Amino acid sequence: MIPRFFCSLPDQPSGVVDLPAPVAHHIERVLRLSAGDAVTLFDGRGSEFSARLLRSGKTLQADISGEARPQRESPLSVTLMQCLAASDKMDWIVQKAVELGVARVQPVVSRRAVVKLAGERAQRRVEHWQQIAVSACEQCGRNVVPEVTPLLTLPQALAGASGQRFVLHPEGGIPLKSAGLRADEALTVLIGPEGGFDDDELAVARAAGFRPLTLGPRVLRTETAGAAVLAALNTVIGDF
Repeated sequence: MIPRFFCSLPDQPSGVVDLPAPVAHHIERVLRLSAGDAVTLFDGRGSEFSARLLRSGKTLQADISGEARPQRESPLSVTLMQCLAASDKMDWIVQKAVELGVARVQPVVSRRAVVKLAGERAQRRVEHWQQIAVSACEQCGRNVVPEVTPLLTLPQALAGASGQRFVLHPEGGIPLKSAGLRADEALTVLIGPEGGFDDDELAVARAAGFRPLTLGPRVLRTETAGAAVLAALNTVIGDF
């Protein structure tokens, strides 16, 4: 595969453009590419650009030769409302959600979360997860980067939800195939932390219009649940 890189580009880019220093560093120092090698660039607006690397003094450049707008976005608009999990698990959740077509990832603080984040530390983690989303797009071919939104408490997140709303719950939920899903309306899926939701949190979610949803009789880990529900949604009403 031709390597893909996300970077800021001028409107309607053509000809030779300078590559941002972090992108150039990754190209040269990590991937060991050099002048003449083919690359693909994208800037998150839906297009991708064929180019070849050039060297001008100390500056790495790309000579853009063509633009394409392949359709690789899921037809579904799904927000994954994910309660905080251990850092390596959250990284995995964000990466796989992007690969599976998620439109947005909303990190959420809940009572039983094993990770506690606030202030500047929370902001740094969100920026880290956003970069993971970028890297996942580079790998999977998406040209639109999903947003990882700022960390919210559960009540804040619930208050901002709209469209079809579900909370994944192994007991008493409706099967996904019986949920009356619509592909033309946004979906929000709430996933609990490693310790699960307490009864009060589930009651608040239901009061906010979140219907309990089950993916079968087995209890899924929090890092499994988001990927499983996104894959199931794409199978039932998406592009699988």
